[in-house]
Amino acid sequence: MKFSLTHTDSNSRARAGLIETDHGQISTPIFMPVGTAATVKGVHQRELKEDIKAQIILGNTYHLYLRPGLDTIQKAGGLHLFNGWHQPILTDSGGYQIFSLAAQRKLSEEGATFKSHIDGSSHFFSPEKVMDIQRIIGADIIMAFDECTPYPCDYKYAKNSLALTHRWLNRCIERFSATEPLYGYNQCLFPIVQGSVYKDLRIESAEYIASKNCFGNAIGGLSVGEPAEEMYAMTEVVTNILPADKPRYLMGVGTPVNILENIALGIDMFDCVMPTRNARHGLLFTQNGVINIKNEKWKNDFSVIDADAHTYVDTQYTKAYLRHLVVCNELLAAQIASIHNLGFYMWLVKEARNKIIDGTFVTWKNKMVQQLSQRL
Repeated sequence: MKFSLTHTDSNSRARAGLIETDHGQISTPIFMPVGTAATVKGVHQRELKEDIKAQIILGNTYHLYLRPGLDTIQKAGGLHLFNGWHQPILTDSGGYQIFSLAAQRKLSEEGATFKSHIDGSSHFFSPEKVMDIQRIIGADIIMAFDECTPYPCDYKYAKNSLALTHRWLNRCIERFSATEPLYGYNQCLFPIVQGSVYKDLRIESAEYIASKNCFGNAIGGLSVGEPAEEMYAMTEVVTNILPADKPRYLMGVGTPVNILENIALGIDMFDCVMPTRNARHGLLFTQNGVINIKNEKWKNDFSVIDADAHTYVDTQYTKAYLRHLVVCNELLAAQIASIHNLGFYMWLVKEARNKIIDGTFVTWKNKMVQQLSQRL
């Protein structure tokens, strides 16, 4: 695998780059649609590739481990062959899902014991096991096993958790280095910077992660309830330390505004369930702001969902028609809205890349932040 920077913005830390994997190239900055259980909810792989123009999707280790299970995925030849997505895939480590199961899990030096949200059965993840699981799943980019701290989180807990995450990282690297990919293509490991919203802990973690010299680096433990200003402050602290010649992935972020502001701070990769989750609740992202399509005001609006959307998604559907589908609980409503929102997110990061390249990113970003913050 290879990462190269092609342009850097002179008025911010924004960058445009290229990640090369055995399943194809990824132009950065990039947004990764979340395919939790081997599928981006409500969206065909053909639509992901041809309409949304996704370059990489995300799978979830915790969910895939539980269903369909590792035996099925391995017999299929890995996740790419199992779900029919033949472009790059990234898998998280399951750390965030275990964090979200706080009442049903127990952490120790050895790993995490947790109960399945499906049937209550007991399971155990260690750093070594998570590496083995992600080898079987077969993603191009895999994540180290970490503890995602909650917000708010007291300093002592955050410090102890960070030390545990770093010890787990060493075990992940050792296991990853001692094993080989299973399906004839390369995989790379990203460690994860933690430290909650404490500057000294984020600095300590970023320096430690940078010293491991992995292919890329991730930032976790943000977008978990903290104010956006604290997210941006911690991201800036970390990107000042992480090496510029490696991709930087901000996990679980976020709104369109969050994405633009973090691109300006030097982030290259993003993922979030927001485009599809909001779509299923009738919330649509457009270049001029957010639409709640359930509102009565759209009942007889026969204009297309986003007048400027011809550049990134099918515009044949009107606001009135989509509102009708949503009100009737038609399955097509979620599909149309999901494709629209994902198409918008992909347009947003592609346009950011174009503006970085032509030198107008900051001016464009500041204008877009105002527009995207509006409720229509």
